[in-house]
Amino acid sequence: MGYVFLAGAISVEVIATMSLRASEGFSKLGFSVVVVVGYIAAFTLLTLALQRDLPLGIAYGIWAAVGVAAVAILSVPIFGETLTTIQIGGLALVVAGVFALEAGGAH
Repeated sequence: MGYVFLAGAISVEVIATMSLRASEGFSKLGFSVVVVVGYIAAFTLLTLALQRDLPLGIAYGIWAAVGVAAVAILSVPIFGETLTTIQIGGLALVVAGVFALEAGGAH
């Protein structure tokens, strides 16, 4: 069940982060509300995941890496941003690092 809460935390954090960009410096109220509510929900869900015996290093690593990768990838079609080959390689290394952390940890 911890991983279900973690997946929810990641999803909400990605939505909040994308809304942060869309809020244009908190000048758009609707997106600004999504940012604040989203981050509160993300940390609440992350807390619930940790209460289900997920190790902090593993849970936070997955949360951060998947969140960074998802935001970077979604920013391309949504905001017209670009990713260079080096940036794509960096994202792959971040994700690989989290998998290594997960694989090497004892539960």
